[in-house]
Amino acid sequence: MTVDPALLAILVCPLTRTPLRYDEAARELVSEAAGLAYPIRDGVPVMLVEEARKLDR
Repeated sequence: MTVDPALLAILVCPLTRTPLRYDEAARELVSEAAGLAYPIRDGVPVMLVEEARKLDR
């Protein structure tokens, strides 16, 4: 599964308002600035901070 590049271009981290990186292996949108990874469920990005996974830094 891939994320539509047009969608990825407009999505930002809701916490930091910075661009996201798509991690295809984990099926997550990653915010390096916030240290969070937002899940993609059934093809839909879940852009809620409380649903995000904290990254190991």
